[in-house]
Amino acid sequence: MPDIVPLDRSQEPALRALIDGKAKPLGALGRIEELAVQLALVGGTASPNATRAVLLVFAGDHGLTESGVSAYPSAVTLAMVATLLSGKASANAFARVAGAVLRVVDAGVAADLAPHPALILAKVRKGSRNAALGPALSAEEVDSALARGAAIAREAAVEGFDILLLGEMGIGNSASAALLVHRLAPAPIAQCVGPGAGHDAAGLARKLAVLEQAAARTDATDPREVLAQFAGLEIVMMAGAILGAAAARRPVLVDGFICGAAALAAIRLAPAAADYCIWAHRSAEPGHAAVLAAANAQPLLDLGLRLGEGAGALLALPLVRAAAALLSDVASLDDVLAGRL
Repeated sequence: MPDIVPLDRSQEPALRALIDGKAKPLGALGRIEELAVQLALVGGTASPNATRAVLLVFAGDHGLTESGVSAYPSAVTLAMVATLLSGKASANAFARVAGAVLRVVDAGVAADLAPHPALILAKVRKGSRNAALGPALSAEEVDSALARGAAIAREAAVEGFDILLLGEMGIGNSASAALLVHRLAPAPIAQCVGPGAGHDAAGLARKLAVLEQAAARTDATDPREVLAQFAGLEIVMMAGAILGAAAARRPVLVDGFICGAAALAAIRLAPAAADYCIWAHRSAEPGHAAVLAAANAQPLLDLGLRLGEGAGALLALPLVRAAAALLSDVASLDDVLAGRL
């Protein structure tokens, strides 16, 4: 487990006083002021930087799809990974607008992927097992995925990225996330299940029945065991990336429901990791409400998104950069009144 240093809250009053002294009415920038304080505490500086950003899209397949939890076949995971690597997915378009680097991480795609400049090969195995029938992953596979995710985050920090954004791609992963949130929040399974990539009413009922079957197999609540029972490799590796980023004192922009489930797992493994998470948006997936409540999190945006890929994190990135600029680029009221500009 990476060593995560809790934020030094003793610096918070000084940072708030610094923001209060800017050329603006007290509290006039609302949540942006709160975000500025968080960025400063994470970075350990009154001039935090969020200029260099990388979106890591973790990809993996899920054995749960064998039981019909998704409206699409597993082959779509590989097709969408290819789309991301070709630069033609929604996340690519948003990353270009936001000025973020995009990389795809093969955590557990059920196929061999050819090398690509934007691809990080970190596969633990070709897809998880069917969690409706037995554990999705072994304990060793969970530990390997956590370690690989943490290493990827550390490498991004060494490379000079100021902030990490998380995204995912994996057919069936909203089903896996629902099971994780059911146990880790905890919350009733029916409140954690949503349409995913596009279920109709009959498909949603089938998905819920399969997940009820999976949940009935085990009463696991320990976070590592819950990951082994229900998680996909991209979710576990995202949890590891959050732990690694926190250990490297880098903020993490958490996307929607699936990324939120990974963040909740990371927080259950290491509570101090919560200080390093910035929650990008409120997903349209019903289970995200349970994630946000369990993490005591307030997302920056509420746009009805449920795409995944890190799209919501990319849309929230300019707000994070604006919060950093509030501390570094805005004059003090004293300087304005004294004409020292």
